[in-house]
Amino acid sequence: MPEVTVAIPVRNGGERFAGVLAALRAQTVEHELLVCDSGSSDGSPELAHEHGARVLEIAPEGFSHGGTRNLLMEAASGEHVALLTQDAEPAAADWLASLLSGFDLGEEVALVYGPYRPRPEASMPVRLELERWFASLSLDGGPQLERLGESERSCPAIELIGRRGFFTDANACIAREAWRRVPFREVAYAEDRVLALDMLRAGYAKAFLPGAAVLHSHEYTAGEELRRCFDEWRGLLEVYGWRESLSSAAQLARLRGELAGARAQLAGEALGGVRLAQALAAVARHHVLRSAGALLGSRADRLPAGARRRLSLEGRAGYAPLELDGEPTPIDEEPSTR
Repeated sequence: MPEVTVAIPVRNGGERFAGVLAALRAQTVEHELLVCDSGSSDGSPELAHEHGARVLEIAPEGFSHGGTRNLLMEAASGEHVALLTQDAEPAAADWLASLLSGFDLGEEVALVYGPYRPRPEASMPVRLELERWFASLSLDGGPQLERLGESERSCPAIELIGRRGFFTDANACIAREAWRRVPFREVAYAEDRVLALDMLRAGYAKAFLPGAAVLHSHEYTAGEELRRCFDEWRGLLEVYGWRESLSSAAQLARLRGELAGARAQLAGEALGGVRLAQALAAVARHHVLRSAGALLGSRADRLPAGARRRLSLEGRAGYAPLELDGEPTPIDEEPSTR
């Protein structure tokens, strides 16, 4: 069997899933393809079979972000498992090779991940947001290695909320040996952030490979964008205890910073006065919607369950804070059973 498995959870993946499978077929590295389908009605399992995938099937109610990825990790044959989502399409034929190179950056690298690139049809605010965030993870444009010093492994979770703790399993590769000791937690959201925190505290390292990109962007209506951000910031509250500031001065400063950053990004695009003003107005609208969702999501614990369900893009009513500030698990301990 190949040394690496590519694993994808899917439900009604449609045309974008077909694009992901075609991009995987073009990869320069031989790999096992493993798909977990949770009740598709559009032929996604059959399509995966046609591309040579081994397909696991579970009931829709059996899906969870952490649990389903643990199922894929357990079933994989490779000692490294690359994870994608059904709409995250490798941007180049060397995507998998680039991800795997991250394990050579240092000892105990357990997690490797790459950036999202906006799809060609992405709106300007979405494009700028993705480009700016992933550029901030590598200021020199090269691979980045993150690990915690021994004295840092008991630091509060909230201290790892930014770049140091960021990880995405929509475009990632995981060493199964490390996963056997530190698996995904059974959480409703932000399972990738939690895994990164647990891995770093256990003494493992993570690597960011700017060249291992996938095409992955979403266009939402105004209401969907607010609800997506509600889910995202509820996750940050559950994982880190993070609350967005209600201060109008802080919100205004954030908006000014977003507009200044967008203006700098657009400086080389030769936009005229009217077009530049329209672009900045679109960025401002996008930011205001995201801020509204963030303010609500970071106070999800204070809302009734019915309100959380209506505000959630996933329709999730719950609020489940995690206790992540206990003692870290050293690398040489027995595998976790959580």
